[in-house]
Amino acid sequence: MISGDNAVSVGAVADRLGLHGEAMDARALPTGREELADTLDSYTSFGRVRPDQKRAIVHALQSHGHTVAMTGDGVNDVLALKDADIGVAMGSGSPASRAVAQIVLLNNRFATLPHVVGEGRRVIGNIERVANLFLTKTVYSVLLALLVGIECLIAIPLRRDPLLFPFQPIHVTIAAWFTIGIPAFILSLAPNNERAYPGFVRRVMTSAVPFGLVIGVATFVTYLAAYQGRYASWQEQEQASTAALITLLMTALWVLAVIARPYQWWRLALVLASGLAYVVIFSLPLAREKFLLDASNLATTSIALAVGVVGAATIEAMWWIRSRMLGVKPRVWR
Repeated sequence: MISGDNAVSVGAVADRLGLHGEAMDARALPTGREELADTLDSYTSFGRVRPDQKRAIVHALQSHGHTVAMTGDGVNDVLALKDADIGVAMGSGSPASRAVAQIVLLNNRFATLPHVVGEGRRVIGNIERVANLFLTKTVYSVLLALLVGIECLIAIPLRRDPLLFPFQPIHVTIAAWFTIGIPAFILSLAPNNERAYPGFVRRVMTSAVPFGLVIGVATFVTYLAAYQGRYASWQEQEQASTAALITLLMTALWVLAVIARPYQWWRLALVLASGLAYVVIFSLPLAREKFLLDASNLATTSIALAVGVVGAATIEAMWWIRSRMLGVKPRVWR
């Protein structure tokens, strides 16, 4: 607590608020940044603090790696509010303090701040999860298109039939339903009190790009193994597409399972419900007919399941390795 009032009075108020410790008259503060930072570690309240000293206190704390939040409502707080990492002004404060602050408490109540922080954490944390899902889809979609295109370019000079694209439009639609669309909607609105950390882009890229590459490669490998040629019967082509779709769904669902961590009951229920929805789609004859699915070929379906398991295991291993590389403790359960 820093104030321009008498140091004894400031110390008494701080003690009543639970900020126990020694009070110091700021007229005795050292002028050097290092000495000032060391002094700040020994006291909890300061009185007779000038505006320039408030600013120096902010700089001294920042020099020791602290993230500094400053609260004030007067003109004499403007310098410190402006240079602090987070400036918090009161709604009834001076126009100057409100102008330089990042946060203005319109109701003048500190009790509002935890709700503000909680909402910020929810937004940032949920955006990160949703970004992971959508960027993963972008990576594997682009990779599949490139792999099919490259194979076609190779096939032309070799006088081979170019490879058909693995999926019909309806396959892409159902793949997005329960691996991205509905889960992303729920995750974006759900409560999230996890602390926000810097490095948002790095975390998203180190998750989504490797995961997308695994899904794309696994799906393409399954399709090549199941593909019967450009002039195969409609049933054989449908079986090859279904096999590729099974691998894609298994690996994409595992990405959802990884991104939803640390689990709470509703997150685990979301992952299980998404997987169950695809089981239902593949089980109902009407759904199979509507969505052009044919898993009756045991050989191709077995290949799809095997590659899907390998892909899911690779994604799981990547998640643990990535967590270690980023210095984050991997947590499966909250």
